[in-house]
Amino acid sequence: MTQQRILFVAANPSIDRLYEVDRLEAGAIHRPHGVVAVPGGKGLNAARAAARLGARVTAVGLIAGKSGDWIEAAIAARGIDGRWIRTTGETRTCVSILDRSSGVMTEFYERGEPIDPKAWEGIERLVGEAGGAGDVAAIALSGSLPPGAPADGFGRISAIARSGRTGSRPVPVLADTYGPALQSVLAERPAIVKVNADEAGEATNIAVTDPESAEAAAAALVLKGAACVVVTLGRGGAVVVTATSAVRLVPPEIRGSYSVGSGDAFLGGLAVGLWRGEEMIDAARLGLAAGTANALTPGAGELDPASIGSILDSISAVGSTEKNLQTP
Repeated sequence: MTQQRILFVAANPSIDRLYEVDRLEAGAIHRPHGVVAVPGGKGLNAARAAARLGARVTAVGLIAGKSGDWIEAAIAARGIDGRWIRTTGETRTCVSILDRSSGVMTEFYERGEPIDPKAWEGIERLVGEAGGAGDVAAIALSGSLPPGAPADGFGRISAIARSGRTGSRPVPVLADTYGPALQSVLAERPAIVKVNADEAGEATNIAVTDPESAEAAAAALVLKGAACVVVTLGRGGAVVVTATSAVRLVPPEIRGSYSVGSGDAFLGGLAVGLWRGEEMIDAARLGLAAGTANALTPGAGELDPASIGSILDSISAVGSTEKNLQTP
């Protein structure tokens, strides 16, 4: 029997570059001590993290130019099945600079070049083709949409997954996005929405500052259509909310210097947990462990699988309150 796989949609990939300098100073020349480049953007970061955790992964994405060539080759070198739509222009580059003296990370994210609407139609076609064999366990949607993509692009892919056009049955959707893209996905009743505190606040008009407010925002998103919502709180862990329960995941006292991509690694770990058949809370614990491990290693999504076991053992779950979100 063919092993199930996870399909990651990389709508707006990039080459993600990390520089480490002693001290970041405006107007100065800097000679980095460390440089790491990975095939990135949120979708590919999550895909690589999932692959590092042992999942069978397919990535579908939009690439262009010489940077696109590099991304395609780098994904293939990691043993990931990549399926691409070529567009005009050049795939973007995003830069993160770690100031070793302060531990502060400064980030520069290019927006990406506009795409032709037909390119997005190609992505939808690839998603349908990739799922046609009936071996897709889940579809993960994350990050931003490139200029020129339809505002409801992720919602359209969610509709494809929900309709069963990716195989003989509907495929669960995991979404890590924001703004109109998130609203379009919620209309298609995704299995899981994973957002950070700022994104949860933007989507619900609830200021998320602690686990209690995160739970309230997550509950609001459940009422909007998600079967389960995970709100990540950085060093505060995460909350996991469904229509009947709410659990807080408390992270270990482990602090890494490389926080960029930890949310993407969380999504990758969460998807792998579900791919393994784990219960939702256990899958979210794996996501939190993956996000924590990501921060220990330079390069978004370049986590060390050997570190996961000990991190998992240090994560506790608090809550599991029974509730009915339909009742005030």
